[in-house]
Amino acid sequence: MGRTYQRGNIWWIQYYGQGQLFRESSRSSLKSAATSLLRLREGEVGQGRLPALRAERTTFDELAELFLQDYQINGRKTLQRAQELTARLRKTFGRFRAGRITSKHILDYIARRQSEGLANGTINRELAALKRMFRLASQQTPPLVITTPHIPHLQENNVRQGFFTEDEYKVLRALLPDHVKVPLVIAYWTGMRTGEVLRLQWDQLDLELGLLRLEPGTTKTNQGRLVPLIREVVEALWQWKLETLRRYPTCIWVCHYRGERLRQIPRKRWLKACDRAGLKGKIFHDLRRTAIRNFVRAGVPERVAMTISGHKSRSVFDRYNIVSEVDVISVKDRMNLRSGEQAAIGAVEGMIVTV
Repeated sequence: MGRTYQRGNIWWIQYYGQGQLFRESSRSSLKSAATSLLRLREGEVGQGRLPALRAERTTFDELAELFLQDYQINGRKTLQRAQELTARLRKTFGRFRAGRITSKHILDYIARRQSEGLANGTINRELAALKRMFRLASQQTPPLVITTPHIPHLQENNVRQGFFTEDEYKVLRALLPDHVKVPLVIAYWTGMRTGEVLRLQWDQLDLELGLLRLEPGTTKTNQGRLVPLIREVVEALWQWKLETLRRYPTCIWVCHYRGERLRQIPRKRWLKACDRAGLKGKIFHDLRRTAIRNFVRAGVPERVAMTISGHKSRSVFDRYNIVSEVDVISVKDRMNLRSGEQAAIGAVEGMIVTV
């Protein structure tokens, strides 16, 4: 049924199963090792365990291909992000067969990434991608992996608390170029996610009514939303639209640079403007936190604020509804005012009693 043979100093085996020819290295220079492996494989073939033989040959690249294919088939909007995660993982695991990736390898990977200064949250996103690869491979017919190594989830203590004051927003707006200023204004006043802002098209805006429509399937939650636009946003978008029609009449994107869609906030321009404004460390996503905080403080009912911002979970919304030092001080001022009013009432009552 099968045979052993040499290629150089290494002994190989050859055998058949369900009409297929299999060749496999024993990784040994001893013929006895190849003979033992051949007997093992013939026994597995006799028990109908060909899927296990296929799984042993699965490479990391095959896992990565399944992972990216899943994103493409389901039309996920974060495909580029998935490609970046795959590229990072490939630098370490690209030389491995899937079955040879062990928990020890993964722990070593975590230790190395931490030594490079990466936050646990960033590492968790990479580990989640690797776990998803193994899950997809195990769901194939026949399975491309038999076992999945333990992939831990690291504790994250990097929840951001940043937001912009109105003065900081105005300074930053003055420093940024027009093509970055537009997404800044939209995000500050609407609380939309960065991806939602950058995917906006002109036909989603009704500047006459001051409304912005996000269609189902275009948001992170895949639910449509209607977002109101205040006068400052409407005026800025009217001006930008007229400029766009004049210079790039075929451009359908609201956020663009010379007629081409802006796919991300220009990092260098953002960092330079923040540095000049004394806002080092601030990120674009802080604008979302700022808008939600401003909604609540303007008296917008929290359920309405959640609908506008696109939050489905109250716990996540509460994380974004940040209490600042100014908020705490304002409570003190209100309590002092209340205390003064009570003292005045007490004095008047005392005077009445005396009289």
